[in-house]
Amino acid sequence: MKHFDVIIIGAGVTGAAIARQLSRYSIKTAIIEKETDVSFGTSKANSGIIHAGFHSPPGMLKTELCIKGNRSFDILKEELGFSFERRGELVVAFNDEELQILKNLYAQGIKNRVHYLELIGTARLREMEPNLSEDIIGALYAPTAGIVEPYEYCFSLIENARQNGVAMFVNEKVAVIAKQLFGNFVIETDSGLKVSARFIVNAAGLHADEIASLAGITSFAITPRKGEEYLLDRRVGNLVTRIIFPVPTKDSKGMLVIPTVEGTVMVGPTAENINEKDNFSTTREGLRCVFENAKKMIPGIRLHDVITSFSGLRPVATGDDFIIGTTSVQGFINAAGIQSPGLTASPAIAQHVEDILVKEGLSLKVKSSWNPKRTPFIKLRHSIATRDYAGYIKNTAGNPGYNKLVCRCENITEAEVTEAVSRGHTTLDGIKFATRAGMGRCQGSFCTYRVLKLLEQQTGIPIEKITKKGGGSEIIKFPMGKGAPHE
Repeated sequence: MKHFDVIIIGAGVTGAAIARQLSRYSIKTAIIEKETDVSFGTSKANSGIIHAGFHSPPGMLKTELCIKGNRSFDILKEELGFSFERRGELVVAFNDEELQILKNLYAQGIKNRVHYLELIGTARLREMEPNLSEDIIGALYAPTAGIVEPYEYCFSLIENARQNGVAMFVNEKVAVIAKQLFGNFVIETDSGLKVSARFIVNAAGLHADEIASLAGITSFAITPRKGEEYLLDRRVGNLVTRIIFPVPTKDSKGMLVIPTVEGTVMVGPTAENINEKDNFSTTREGLRCVFENAKKMIPGIRLHDVITSFSGLRPVATGDDFIIGTTSVQGFINAAGIQSPGLTASPAIAQHVEDILVKEGLSLKVKSSWNPKRTPFIKLRHSIATRDYAGYIKNTAGNPGYNKLVCRCENITEAEVTEAVSRGHTTLDGIKFATRAGMGRCQGSFCTYRVLKLLEQQTGIPIEKITKKGGGSEIIKFPMGKGAPHE
């Protein structure tokens, strides 16, 4: 049985950020994830917004950590090489009542120490975003807000953590947590993995209440809040530059228009409290509701711009704030209830958990060998966008895979797919999130088989056993007694 100083349960952005933070130190750290790949839970459907920090009132833990986390992303981008842009956000008002709400949000943001907030009128607004509705009469502008690809961010954290010695266990659902007489925990998974640790950090997202209950902690519950989102074609990327918010409601920041770092646009999410933690369906009613709200703000958006839909479940905890701290079981630390703005707060959550571990007696000594840098992918589409063809040729010389297209919509090369496989992504969704192959207008109609063949070649996994996102989601099924079809 392997022993660790700290075991983190859950490899979404919260667990990944904590793992990377602890990888600086001369301790043994591991992260356990029940899915086949990291970020496959709540994080994969995150909207990718780095919030400015004015939406939550002063005094909440989520407010404090959102402000701190926002200020970390410029350095993290340089160290880890993920895409991040400070586009700014606009909360728009259609009437005098909503203008008053904006004034309240502005005052709240000032109390929260959000920098550069402005209340702006229609002339400035039209100059900034000419495609907004003419019915909008004012806005709150927060230039410090930004956008990332949430899975790319999560992958980069985990890669760097592993480079610095963090052990990673995937496809391992925690089934038993037992406290031994001499103080350590023993964790057993449903596949038979057995490990021990002095400390457990519960970052299990939607299932954090279940993980806590395994340790005898029943002080909170997680309610799934479903949000349906719709991805729009790159054409819409020319209509809007900044993140566009409506005036928020009690349960939600509203249905937004969100430009992505890759040029597409998302609209949504809805906000519906549900009972099932595995209900990721989208609905006609959700589509209608999202589009009505999106078109109200940006009339140029059209329904046929939709290229795909998806939904995510936000882990809303009892009390509606983050639950981060010690528990009645010594050594068991919660990082639970991490809904919006959890992505923004994740670097600060990691630091906060580190501080808790130190107070609980964990000795941390920085490794002399710790390397904060992670080498990003070489991406053909980025060279095309910047017209850096000479640099692309120089950086890819000697690897013919960079000259072979796998995905035409997103300009993904064979070499990018094989690089993703070498970094541990062995499912169709893993490759999609790591490279964007299959995320374009045709949604994989052209590239899916090509990616499957590359996965088969690189991993040795027979094509009929390659999955979309783990066991039970095989892509190709052959009739019983029949072999693979001829190409």
